[in-house]
Amino acid sequence: MKQRVITAILAIIIFLPFVIYGNLPFTLFVYVIATIGLIELMKMHKIAGYSLPSILSIGLLWIILLDNTDIIPYTWFSQTEIIMLGVMLLLSYTVLVKNKFNFDDAGFTLLSVIYVGMGFYYLIETREEGLSFVFFALFIVWATDTGAYFFGRALGKKKLWPMISPNKTVEGALGGILLACIVAVIFQLVSPVSSSMLVVIGVTVLASVFGQIGDLVESAFKRHYGVKDSGNILPGHGGILDRFDSLLFVLPLLHFVGFI
Repeated sequence: MKQRVITAILAIIIFLPFVIYGNLPFTLFVYVIATIGLIELMKMHKIAGYSLPSILSIGLLWIILLDNTDIIPYTWFSQTEIIMLGVMLLLSYTVLVKNKFNFDDAGFTLLSVIYVGMGFYYLIETREEGLSFVFFALFIVWATDTGAYFFGRALGKKKLWPMISPNKTVEGALGGILLACIVAVIFQLVSPVSSSMLVVIGVTVLASVFGQIGDLVESAFKRHYGVKDSGNILPGHGGILDRFDSLLFVLPLLHFVGFI
């Protein structure tokens, strides 16, 4: 527990200045943590970090993280065309190595790039829309995790999804949604992010649910590959994906429903 607290404090000290300042330093910071998150997934699947598929996947990730209006300097390719080219190269590689890296590996790699890329892309987009939206999303995720933990310990009886995450309960999940709503109401009163409190509550319920799904998705990955944590860069907490798994689902959702 002591190690978890120390790591959490240090992570906040490092993370918050980048979030508050925004602009290019924040974007570069997101590129770094997104790259680490993708490498964690590659390692789960036993794809070496120095291999061609890993290098291609990191390149594709960086292209996805670019704003749609960005133009790749000194090329006549659009962002979409460069991504398509990367896909072609990755599939061609399966032939060159005679299926030592096969179609399933290529599919895993591409899905991993999209999974990690979409969440961190919307983290950059959310910061550009305003600091309050970033903190709103963070508080919703933190409140959901906290509520699920304490309600689950106090009242949890019915398992939510024992095959994926044995400790999570239905009561904990509902408690997470409840605490997230309470925090969202307080946040709206202090720093309004919408003109309607009902909209805030409705979006919060949806975000809390999807945040828990994001957490379960990461748990499913780890259970499938037989690992406890996605990485070890954050002692006591695991890897980047262990800390950002919920946000990877919540941030895109907030944009998809038009809240941000």
